[in-house]
Amino acid sequence: MKNRGTAHVARRRVFYIPGYDPYPPRRYRELFRTESRKQAKISGYEIDQKSDQSETGWKVRARIEGKEVQSKIDVLLWNDLVQSSMSSGQLGTYLALVKTCWIYISTGTLRRLSWLAKGPVLAALYPVVALLLQLTVALIAASSLAGFANFLTLALIDMILGLFTSDPGRGGFFRTLVGAVVFGFVFLSVTFVVLRWFKARDDKLYAHYLMHDYAYTANGRGAYPEEIEARLVEFRHRLEAAMRSEIDEVLVVGHSSGAQLAVSLVADIIRSNHFQDAMPALSLLTLGQVIPMLSFLPDARRLRGDLRLLSMTDQAIWLDVSAPGDGCCFALSDPVAVSGVAPNHGQKWPIVISAAFTKTLTEETLKTLKHRYFRLHFQYLCAFDRPSDYDYFKITAGPLTLEERFRNRKSSQSRVDVPASRYTSISTTIEQ
Repeated sequence: MKNRGTAHVARRRVFYIPGYDPYPPRRYRELFRTESRKQAKISGYEIDQKSDQSETGWKVRARIEGKEVQSKIDVLLWNDLVQSSMSSGQLGTYLALVKTCWIYISTGTLRRLSWLAKGPVLAALYPVVALLLQLTVALIAASSLAGFANFLTLALIDMILGLFTSDPGRGGFFRTLVGAVVFGFVFLSVTFVVLRWFKARDDKLYAHYLMHDYAYTANGRGAYPEEIEARLVEFRHRLEAAMRSEIDEVLVVGHSSGAQLAVSLVADIIRSNHFQDAMPALSLLTLGQVIPMLSFLPDARRLRGDLRLLSMTDQAIWLDVSAPGDGCCFALSDPVAVSGVAPNHGQKWPIVISAAFTKTLTEETLKTLKHRYFRLHFQYLCAFDRPSDYDYFKITAGPLTLEERFRNRKSSQSRVDVPASRYTSISTTIEQ
């Protein structure tokens, strides 16, 4: 890997790409502030965070392993795209459910993913089951109330007609029409109200959120949407500017579904061939990745090409961190190998290691996180009670480049590297 020739970092730029998250970047700024203080107290180093002029970044000054380091962290935003994709109503959510299920099942991708790991597949099925159960409850409630309303309406009509005529057949059409209108109105109204009640509690149920997440991933059958490609171009321009500045390392961090965007971003930098000697070290860190959810789809040629390129490059190091305790990721799966695009010879990256929650967190902490699956999915960005070689704050604010910090680290023995994807075609194009 070519860089300025130093393994020690005095100045660093960190670009963090979140997963499918509609919230603004301040949640990540505050998370870093609180968790870095906890980790500094546990590990015995100093770290201080200051606000930046922009709303998307912050500055960090640290003294770790006896050295002073300055880091600037920026969140590369795509939350506006997430918000837009989640703006559809109830009908849109259920249409997305049908379309997404059809894509994953008809292409055989769901079956292949289930071979690879059960946990994230079950997590993917959760919103489908939850939304169908919500719809079932809504339909049962609506049918019951609509039937009762129809019964009362017909009884009222019969009573009124009985005051004016003794002919039981008179007003039959009118009676049926009014009953049908009342039934339909109550049925649709109750269905809508019940579904809306469930959606209002999605901050605890996560059914709508996850459904939109998987639908956004699957919408192009693996190809990035045009707005994501355009956003990646913007990200690349910011990264290129950092690569030309007087710093020692540019670190790109991708979490969850932001990991595939981080992969493509770094691949675009390398593919452009603008940076050779006398440049900062270029490092990639992926955390809790769900790359196979996209790379296994038929039209994910762009991502598969990026994965293959990064697996052989000399211009960047790639570390992938996950944990078997995180049921929302493909733990310890080599995203290059399982996607079927690993070269026959010469694969260097990623180094796949485990955050080993059962060893790095105390029993008390694990107990508080029990059944809090989404909080566990964010543990990579948080403090560890008994930190091992993975420490998010040493990596983002410490004095060593990612390459130097993990120079002698090999992938975990339980790394999964068996090709599982049905689709392995790649693309090497780059958007300018």
